[in-house]
Amino acid sequence: MSDRFFALSIAGGRGERLRPLTDDRPKPMVEINGKPIISYQVDWMRSQGVTDVIFLCGYKGEMIQNYFDNGSKHGITAHYSFEDTPLGRGGALKQGLSLAPDNATNVLIANGDIITNQPLAPISDLHHKTGAIGTIMLVPYNSQYGIVESNNQNIVTKFTEKGPLPFWINAGVYLFNRQIESLLPDLGDHETTTFQDLASEGRLAAYHSSSTWTSIESPKDLNDISDQITKGHIKLTAMPEQD
Repeated sequence: MSDRFFALSIAGGRGERLRPLTDDRPKPMVEINGKPIISYQVDWMRSQGVTDVIFLCGYKGEMIQNYFDNGSKHGITAHYSFEDTPLGRGGALKQGLSLAPDNATNVLIANGDIITNQPLAPISDLHHKTGAIGTIMLVPYNSQYGIVESNNQNIVTKFTEKGPLPFWINAGVYLFNRQIESLLPDLGDHETTTFQDLASEGRLAAYHSSSTWTSIESPKDLNDISDQITKGHIKLTAMPEQD
């Protein structure tokens, strides 16, 4: 059995909401404190035992390839899957998975704009316990606004600062069985096709995470996580210094 553990990073996004920062680079290469978003992600993947990362490249994907090269300076072996024409996230995943060996029992998947320090072990434990073909990491849905509560006489009873709502959202981090490749669309999005089918069949598991997680969607997200990292409020895995 192979000791290699493969991960795929969905890194083809243009990041329109981050313009002009993405005018000359793909969204995952936008920097936080001088380091690309995707580099934080690779550090996390490596810390969780990943040996090989397949980068799913689209818009200006050559920048990702130039940055990681063969991956040796980042503690991984890097592979690249380029789209000749847009495939959608599901199609890109299917193409990228073909680069993973057949004996790769499970593969880790992450959207390329995700930063987290979630340990993989409890996700893996749940994945094996349930026998699911895929396990999705969920995180609380945090309101962007303060919440106001009132009674049935229309009198305000409570103000709550921004915080979690009673819903869970897809964190864009998955642990898949290797055979999911055949169930992914050749073209289109996996969430509106494959995931819908698997959910109706009871073949997806959900891991509820309370770890640090952020999806970089706006300049505000960049500023917020930069500030948290600078102040030491969140701890992320760092690549050891190279000699």
